[in-house]
Amino acid sequence: MSPQEEIAPLGEIPVEIEIELDRRIMTAREILRLQEGSVIETDRSAGDIYVGGVLCGSGEIVVIESTLGVRITDFRDD
Repeated sequence: MSPQEEIAPLGEIPVEIEIELDRRIMTAREILRLQEGSVIETDRSAGDIYVGGVLCGSGEIVVIESTLGVRITDFRDD
């Protein structure tokens, strides 16, 4: 059995993935003014990728047609 076949069952385990593009400090007043569709501007177009709370790499924002996504640009293997 190949290594890929041995770990195949792990592919069904849910894992939390978090993309942190930027951090911003906002006042409670600013947060209360947010509505559905509000836009919070950021100076960054790239950010960190966390898997299970562990920093695993970085990526950049991409738009394909009307879909927003993240392209992985660096993946840590240590």
